[in-house]
Amino acid sequence: MIQEEADLILCILAEDYPVHNGVVSFLVFENPFQILILTILSAQTTDRTVNSISGALFRNYPDACTLADASPEDVESIIRPTGFYHTKAKNIISTARALAAHYDGEVPQTMSDLVTLPGVGRKTANIVLNHAFGQNVGIAVDTHVRRLSQRIGFSDATAPETIEKDLMHLFEKSRWKYINYLLISHGRAVCNAKKPNCSACKISGHCRFFRENSGD
Repeated sequence: MIQEEADLILCILAEDYPVHNGVVSFLVFENPFQILILTILSAQTTDRTVNSISGALFRNYPDACTLADASPEDVESIIRPTGFYHTKAKNIISTARALAAHYDGEVPQTMSDLVTLPGVGRKTANIVLNHAFGQNVGIAVDTHVRRLSQRIGFSDATAPETIEKDLMHLFEKSRWKYINYLLISHGRAVCNAKKPNCSACKISGHCRFFRENSGD
């Protein structure tokens, strides 16, 4: 796909899913520590579920130092609705300990440092850098971004790291911060995993999946 068509697709999506007050995060947070922990917890669950437990979590553990000293059982009781709570509790407590031990309790602001934290890969690191620090060093590729990138024709790859590289090559850096938000929004509203609603899709005329499955 050429850059001009890709840019047009983003413009169409931006009209359907406008960004309000510059907010492109589905998670509600107040500081870098919160968005880091919430993003780790968001794996294989919904943002709504994670947001629903954030109040209780951060009332009890408002910073890295308090979470570092937390009892795993107490943390598990709070985050249980997010699923995989044993592993997630272990990861967020270990991450808090790493922050307290190596970064004075603060969230590091580089990709290389973030990906050393337990439970943090490029996707999580990209989200934290973008939402917490305004840095656009990459594009967070989750299941929605992966699915839509393949369907639309932004990428032929299956590995998230390769899809991210394809997206970074296809779009100007100034657009990177919006791609995750727009593709997730469209994936939830129209282009869902099981049965995409192509008849209601405003970008179907530019979509590889639609062309290949429309029967024309």
